[in-house]
Amino acid sequence: MKGYLILDFSITDFPRFKKYIKEIPEFIKKHGGRYVVQGVEPEVMEGDWHPERVVVLEFPSKDIAKGFLADPEAQPLFAIRHSTTKSKLILVEGCF
Repeated sequence: MKGYLILDFSITDFPRFKKYIKEIPEFIKKHGGRYVVQGVEPEVMEGDWHPERVVVLEFPSKDIAKGFLADPEAQPLFAIRHSTTKSKLILVEGCF
């Protein structure tokens, strides 16, 4: 089953965040992942959820998605994301 990383975030330091935007796609691709959603200003349909931006990444499996998150070479980029955004990240398994 495919694994999906869902990131809900707001950017607090865009100039520094640009490095993450530029370089993270290489690591997503390295782990067989792809962007499914890159949404700015999502439209809330129900509930008390008001994300500024949402990204959904698809990987061949949950384990591969975890490998992406654990990639030692990507850790400096994740540190940039952590210091330049307010974010929430979940991992879910697909249905098919």
